[in-house]
Parts: sequence; C-alpha cells; structure tokens
Amino acid sequence: MRTLNLTIQRQAVYDVVRHSEDHPTAADVMNRLVEQGYNLAYGTVYNSLRYLTDKELIRELKLGETASRYDARMDDHQHIMCEVCGKVDEVMTEVPPQWMKQVAEETGYAIDHAHVVFGGVCAECRNKRVK
Repeated sequence: MRTLNLTIQRQAVYDVVRHSEDHPTAADVMNRLVEQGYNLAYGTVYNSLRYLTDKELIRELKLGETASRYDARMDDHQHIMCEVCGKVDEVMTEVPPQWMKQVAEETGYAIDHAHVVFGGVCAECRNKRVK
C-alpha cells in the first residue's frame, strides 16, 4: 500500500488536474489555482505535480517539444494532439496486441505497456482553414 501525504497545496493541484478535461500544463494549473484564490509559488506547483506523478495519481504527458501536460485519468488510453493549436484529446482505442508483439520482436524489449500519441489537425482548426 502506498502512503500519501496530500498537503493542502498538493490536494489543490490534484483537484485542478482531476477536474480538467484539457490536459493542463503546469502554467495552466497555476492560473486555475490563482483563479480559485490560491497563492502558490511555481515551485510548489511543479513539486506537487511531480509528487502526484510519482504516486501515480496523475500521468505526465510529454507530447513533442511542448510543455508537459497532466492527466488524472489513469486507465489505459491514448492521446491525439492538434498540430495547429496544440489541443490534446483522449483516444479510447486500444493499441493492437500485434503492434506490441512486433515492437518486442524488433527491439528485444519485454513490452509491458504502450502509449501512442497521434498527431493531426482538429476539426476546429480544419474549419478555420476552409473559411
């Protein structure tokens, strides 16, 4: 059993990530905390995100060269990112077992999980291009 030390600050950071559907960056989390009346240092927010990630309460998403994003949904799922606006959405399609087998054969790794990030252009950005 893992022991948790959820300080008031960590709980506030966790609540922001948990109630966000847009996979917020650390800066997004900070801004939302300020909007809620919190006055936390950036270091506290970053340290809280690291703690929550280490305790597997949230997942850090490193999607390309942009800032890390955070996701409180811990079940198995993938992500898709708009290459125009940077929006990130969840993809519930499972990674095909054949992919896992092929990667294991190609690399010699024992694969225990996969996280696939799809790239493309979201509907909103596609519609803006058409107009």
